[in-house]
Amino acid sequence: MVTGMNELKRDALRVLLIEDDPMVQEVNSQFVERVEGFRVVGIAFTGDEGLRMVKKLQPDLVILDIFMPVQDGIETLLELRRNQTPVDVMIISAANDMRTIEKMLQNGAVDYIMKPFKFERVKQALEHYRKMKTALDSGRPASQSELDRLLFGRTDEASSPDDRVEVPQELPKGLQAVTLKQIMQFLVGQSEALSAEEVAEGVGIARVTARRYLDYLEKSGQVRLDLQYGVGRPVNKYRLSSPPGGSR
Repeated sequence: MVTGMNELKRDALRVLLIEDDPMVQEVNSQFVERVEGFRVVGIAFTGDEGLRMVKKLQPDLVILDIFMPVQDGIETLLELRRNQTPVDVMIISAANDMRTIEKMLQNGAVDYIMKPFKFERVKQALEHYRKMKTALDSGRPASQSELDRLLFGRTDEASSPDDRVEVPQELPKGLQAVTLKQIMQFLVGQSEALSAEEVAEGVGIARVTARRYLDYLEKSGQVRLDLQYGVGRPVNKYRLSSPPGGSR
C-alpha cells in the first residue's frame, strides 16, 4: 500500500502557481491538491519570479494570473514561448476582454478560467488536461474520435457514440459509474483491441484500476477479451463486444 502511494506522488503532475493575491494562491493551491494526480510544487508572486521558478522546478503545468506587478501574465506567457520552455500554461484570471483572451489562447494556453470560479470548473480543466497529457505522452497513434475527445471533450453530436454508452445503474462495490463510462467511451473510438495498460494511459488512470474495470466489463459481456501471442506470455487485449446502443 505504501508503495502505491509513493508511486502516485512520484507520478503526479507538477503544478506551479503564479499569482500575486495570497488568498487566491491559497484557494488555487487547495483546489489543485484536491484533484487526484496533481501536486503544487511552488508558488510565485510575480511573472519574473515565476519564470525563475519554472527553470528551477521544471513543472508540467503553470497556472497563471494576468494582472500582476513587475511582470504581468501576458508578458510571462510570451517569454515562456519565446524561450520555447516545455511547460503547459492554464490561465486563471479576472481578465474578461476578448483581446486578452485571444492573445493567451494564441500563445498556447491550454485553458482559460475567469475569476470568480468554482472548484468544479478547475477540476474539470485539470482532469481534461491530465487525459490529454497522458495520451500525448503515450506516443501511440490516435484515432480521430479520440483526438476529438482530447481537443473538445466529445465528438460531433450528430455522429458521437459517447451519449449512447450505457452504464449499469448498480455496480460492484469499488467501481464508479463515471470511470466506467470514461473507459467505455475510450474503447468506442478504438479500431483495435487494447491492453489494460493502453486503456489506462488513454483514460488517465492507474493500470490496476483499468484492469479491474475491464475485468468487470468482460464478465458482464460488454467487452471481449482477445489473447495476443508473441514472445513470452500472451497479452490480454480488450475491445467492445458490440457498438454502443447495438444489440448485445
